[in-house]
Amino acid sequence: MKRLTTIVMAIALTVSIAGVAAAHPGARCVDRRVARQELRIRQGVRAGQLGRWEQRRLRLGERRICRMELRARADGRVGPWERIRLHRALDRQSGRIWRMRHDPRVI
Repeated sequence: MKRLTTIVMAIALTVSIAGVAAAHPGARCVDRRVARQELRIRQGVRAGQLGRWEQRRLRLGERRICRMELRARADGRVGPWERIRLHRALDRQSGRIWRMRHDPRVI
C-alpha cells in the first residue's frame, strides 16, 4: 500500500511540473528579449551613446514591461492576447532604445 501511494504521488508530481512548464511557452521568449534589451542599454552607456537620464528612462520602461509580465502571469498562464500586448510593448521599447542610441546629440 505504501509503495502504491509513493508511485501515485510521484506521478502526480510529474504531471503537475509538466503542466507548469507547458503553461508558459512564450515566457522564455519574453525573458530573452528583455535581457537583450538590457544588454543594448548597457552597451549604449558604455559606448557613450546614452546619457544618465536616457539610461534612467529606458530602465524605467524595462521595469514597466517586467511588471506587465508579472501581472499577465498572475493567473498562472500568459494568454495569447497578453503575449501580444507584451511583445508590442517590447517592440516599442526596442524602438526607443534605437532612437536614443542613434540621436545626433553629443554627450
